[in-house]
Amino acid sequence: MMGDNIEHVITYWVLWLKFHSVLLTGFEVISHWLPFLLLSVTFGELAQKYDCRRLIQGAQVLFMLVSISWGIFFATDSLTVWAACILLVLHGCAGAMWGPAEQLLLHDFAEAADLPGAIRMNATFKSLGILAGPAVGSVLLLGLGPVAGIFTNVVFYLPMTLLLFRTPYTGHTRDQATAAALAVANGGELDAVVAVPPAGRRRTGGGLLGPIRTIREVELTPIVISMLALSGLLALFVGGALQVSMPAFAVALGAGGAGLAYGVLLFANGVGGVLGGFLLEAVGILKPNALTAFLSTLLFGVLILAFATTQSYAVAVIALVLAGMANIAALSVSQSIVQLEARPEDRGRLVGLYGSVASGFRTGSGILIAALGAFAGVRGSLMISAALLTLGALIVGIGMWRTRSRQVLSA
Repeated sequence: MMGDNIEHVITYWVLWLKFHSVLLTGFEVISHWLPFLLLSVTFGELAQKYDCRRLIQGAQVLFMLVSISWGIFFATDSLTVWAACILLVLHGCAGAMWGPAEQLLLHDFAEAADLPGAIRMNATFKSLGILAGPAVGSVLLLGLGPVAGIFTNVVFYLPMTLLLFRTPYTGHTRDQATAAALAVANGGELDAVVAVPPAGRRRTGGGLLGPIRTIREVELTPIVISMLALSGLLALFVGGALQVSMPAFAVALGAGGAGLAYGVLLFANGVGGVLGGFLLEAVGILKPNALTAFLSTLLFGVLILAFATTQSYAVAVIALVLAGMANIAALSVSQSIVQLEARPEDRGRLVGLYGSVASGFRTGSGILIAALGAFAGVRGSLMISAALLTLGALIVGIGMWRTRSRQVLSA
C-alpha cells in the first residue's frame, strides 16, 4: 500500500506540473476505482480457480512495470496524456487484481473464529501504508526527484512478491483439506478430492457484467445483502471524496494558512483507522455481527455529518479520528460476514462482488460530490452526502430488524 500511494504522490505531482489538466486530475480518481467496480468479480473468479499467490505476484509485477514505465517517460521527457491515461488504468487494474486473492489467502491463513481479527489487522496495516505512503513519497520526490523516486518505488513491491514464494498456502488449502477429510470419512478417494479445482466448471460470473451476474446466480442471504448495502453506502456517499474535500474545510475552519494544522486535519481520519484497528483487536469488545456493522456505519455517517457542520477545528479533528475508527470497524466486520457466509464454491465471486461495491462505488463518490458541490459548495455537498449515508444506514438497519423478526416468527 505504501508503494501504491508513493506512486500517486510522485505521478500526480508530475502530471499536474506538465499538463495542468483538471480533466486529467478527475481521470486519476476514476481510473483508480473504476477497475474495482468493473473487474473485481472477474478477479474474484480467477482467485477461486487458481493459486492466489500467483495472482497477487502478477499484480505486484504489474505495479512494478507501471512504476518503471513512469520512470522511463519522466527521464526521457516523452510523457503524453494518452500514455499517462493508459498507465493510470493499468495501475488501477493491478489494485483490483490482488484484492480478492488476498482475502482468500486470509481465509486460508486463519480459522473461522480468527478470520474477523485477521481481516481487521490486515485492514489496519493497509491504513498504515496509506497513511505513511504520502509522507515517504514526498521524501522521495524532494530528496531524489521524480525520476529516481519513481524507480525507487519498485522496491516497495518486492517484499509481498518474495513472501509469496515462501508461504505454502494457496488460498484453497484449508477448503481442500476439509473436503479431503470429509471424503476419507465417507470412504471416498482422497486424491480425487484434492485434484478437483475449488470452482469446478461452474459458469463464470466475470466480465463487465460480473457483479450483476453474481447477484443473479449466487444465492445471497439477507445478511450478505445487508453487508453489501452498508459497504456500498459508505463508498458511494463518502468514499474517497473526504480527502479531496479537506482543503476547503481547512480554509473554512481557519486552518488554511497553517501547514501543520492542515496536515493534522488531512491525516486524522487515517490515524483513526490505524488506532481503531489496533484498539479493537486489543480490546476485542466488538462482536463480528450484523448489528456491529450497522452501528459502526451509522456512527460513521453521524461523525462525518458532525465534521461537515462544526465550526470548531478541534471538534473536526476529533470527529475525523473517531470516524476513522468507526469506518474500519464497519468495513472489517461486513467483509468478515460476507466471507464467513459464503459457500466455498462461491467465495471468490462474493469477495469480488464485495470489492466491486466497497471499492468500486468510490468512483461515484467523486461524481456525487462534484454534482452536489455545484449548487451547495464542497462543505454543503459533504453534509448532504453524510446525511444520505446516515439515512441509508437507518433504512438498511430497519430492513435487517424486520427480516430478523420474520425469521423469529416463522421459527
